[in-house]
Amino acid sequence: MRTITLINGDGIGPEICDAVMKIIKASGLEIDWDIQTAGAEVVEVEGTPLPERVIASIRKNKVALKAPVTTPIGKGFRSVNVQLRKDLDLYVNLRPCKNLPNVKTRFENVDLVVVRENTEDLYAGIEHMKDGDTAESIKIITRGASERICKFAFDYALKNNRHEVCVVTKANIMKLSDGLFLESYRKVAENYPQIKKREILVDNLCMQLVQDPTRFDVLVMPNLYGDIVSDLTAGLIGGLGVAQGANIGDDCAVFEPVHGSAPDIKGQNKANPTALLLSAVEMLRYIGENSCAEKIERALFKTLSQNIKTADLGGNATTTEFTQKVIENL
Repeated sequence: MRTITLINGDGIGPEICDAVMKIIKASGLEIDWDIQTAGAEVVEVEGTPLPERVIASIRKNKVALKAPVTTPIGKGFRSVNVQLRKDLDLYVNLRPCKNLPNVKTRFENVDLVVVRENTEDLYAGIEHMKDGDTAESIKIITRGASERICKFAFDYALKNNRHEVCVVTKANIMKLSDGLFLESYRKVAENYPQIKKREILVDNLCMQLVQDPTRFDVLVMPNLYGDIVSDLTAGLIGGLGVAQGANIGDDCAVFEPVHGSAPDIKGQNKANPTALLLSAVEMLRYIGENSCAEKIERALFKTLSQNIKTADLGGNATTTEFTQKVIENL
């Protein structure tokens, strides 16, 4: 039996974790869940939102499924996600973006992947006050981090029969930092003659994504752009409630939904477990449980096709009802 770390988060986290665990068990796959708590409520007890025991658990088990954890805006503790990525060197943020059955969107046939560098750039949060009226953030781009994320993007394209890897920067303005990322992409691209290459500025990309997202396949970019663009692409397929994500390093991987902890609907049986379930499906593929992953994905798609949807997708199913229907369709 495989042991996997489960960080059940806060807000709606425990509810959607419970749903996903039930679905995986119903599929016939037995997992020994090493359940770890993190986030706002843990701070009151342990003085930190990310106790060392959580990091130790992931290092031991190598794979984790993580529910959302609240990050205060403008104050309070640092993002648990950022700390996890830093401590475990999870340098890849992988966010597939594909239309789901019976989820109404402006576009059809969307099937792209955002590959986001996960450890540096402005998003790393290296900042300070220069004086009482001036805050300064430091944007760090290194050749090593840039080359390895671009290599991951090209390797992913090869493995998954993708035809193009497009690099996203603002190198016309940030000629040194984004320029280095672009230079790294070009160097790595030379080793993949079978994959098409494209270069685009991030503002132009955003415009084109909302005009016709089917123009794009695999997108690779620095950290902050990746955070923004991946939420934009989530909107193309129905919103954050259906958007999956993964943080991958050489030794460990943490799979999580893109959405937040939604404390406003905590305990109301309204939460949509789809994004966490899709993240779990990606996790199952990562550990080699491909048949189980396919079975769960088919059951989820059938459930959506039967118009069983939670409120965020325009339906009226509760979390419990949605989960039970997926289990029935298994």
